[in-house]
Amino acid sequence: MKKILVINCGSSSLKFQLYNVENGNYNVVAKGITERIGAENSVLKIQYGNNPKEAHEVLMPTHSEAIKVVFEYLLKGALSSMEELSAVGHRVVQGGDIFSESVLITDDVIKQIANLSELAPLHNPAHVLGIKAVKEVLPNIPQVAVFDTSFHQTMKPEAYRYAIPEDQYTRNKIRRYGFHGTSHKYVAEECAKLIGKRGKIITCHLGNGASISAIDNGKCVDTSMGFTPLAGTIMGTRSGDIDPYIPLYIMKKDGLTVDQVNDMLNKQSGMLALCGRVDNRDVENGIFDGDEKCVFATDCYVHSLLKIIGGYIAVLGGVDAIVFTAGVGENGWVLRKQLIERLAYLGVKLDEKNNRVRGETIMISTPDSKVKIYIIPTDEELMIAQDTMRIAGL
Repeated sequence: MKKILVINCGSSSLKFQLYNVENGNYNVVAKGITERIGAENSVLKIQYGNNPKEAHEVLMPTHSEAIKVVFEYLLKGALSSMEELSAVGHRVVQGGDIFSESVLITDDVIKQIANLSELAPLHNPAHVLGIKAVKEVLPNIPQVAVFDTSFHQTMKPEAYRYAIPEDQYTRNKIRRYGFHGTSHKYVAEECAKLIGKRGKIITCHLGNGASISAIDNGKCVDTSMGFTPLAGTIMGTRSGDIDPYIPLYIMKKDGLTVDQVNDMLNKQSGMLALCGRVDNRDVENGIFDGDEKCVFATDCYVHSLLKIIGGYIAVLGGVDAIVFTAGVGENGWVLRKQLIERLAYLGVKLDEKNNRVRGETIMISTPDSKVKIYIIPTDEELMIAQDTMRIAGL
């Protein structure tokens, strides 16, 4: 039996999941999150197996202390000693055009991840801190980096290049990178099992952040997020695609700074700007209560999704299946219903009963539909654990 720890470091948080791996089966034995790292009220939330969740207020000034706290509590209910750990896998948001697949972490890899921090200033520095913190406690354990961007590295230049001066591409590395790659890869592979072939699949990772990918025979050919996660469809608080002159206009018109406009587009836009609600459950409740802003916001969201999905059908030259995943994709039956009804031209019929299911793998199109529509809950941690086992040679 092997024990694999998966870590996802944010700017002030650290998610973790511990697996027992035996005979190809991955069983979660503990999972949790440390929140508000660096603040006085930092907290660790942990769940051992199927036991109730626990919360512990613990001082964690840095990610290094947070890692040590996680290890301390894993030893209380999931590990008998640190030597039981076989490897640690890290989710890393930005791998640039350097990493096209998961890699074993070396000092050189750490430097490269750090050098990519300009492209992901909130995430990559935290990933480096997490990697170094593990190395400090367990200097000899294999660590593996699994990149959000690597799945999208199969895109051709015509899909990832922007029509801006070439110097901006070569010197500043401005291109489409795409994100949520681990999730897109996981649900595409699960969908391929369900339809009996890799085929042409469109995956819709719809959460507070949202992205859509066009996948042909297991390879990503296009994805909606771009140089940053701000691009693509409307999201919870992000604008998605807009006229690129708009930020410049706002800065000139209202005298706002770059940081202020960045904050506006990332944190004050999207569904929040359209209806004052971010959580899709609140938006659904608003629709049922007759809130016209919630109805309008959902119409805008569906429209933005349809444009991307329709474009990707053209890029793929057809589609075998469409997958919904992540918080909104797995649970937002109202949104799915409106969207799928607009896809009737594909020969899709909605199974109303199955569409009411939340968070389970299920086909929500009728058996006679020409294109299959699925809900497939994502499991990025499992994908990271599997890559960690493979890359570490376990």
